[in-house]
Amino acid sequence: MLKAKPNLESRIRTLKRDWAIVYDMLSGKDNSGFGWDQYR
Repeated sequence: MLKAKPNLESRIRTLKRDWAIVYDMLSGKDNSGFGWDQYR
């Protein structure tokens, strides 16, 4: 378990960073019209 902990923490940080990028793309103020269209 001790060897896996740093790896898991690193993975969680990476996922949070990647999710923040996706979230900004879909709902950010400066997304230049890019977003999800649920009615198509």
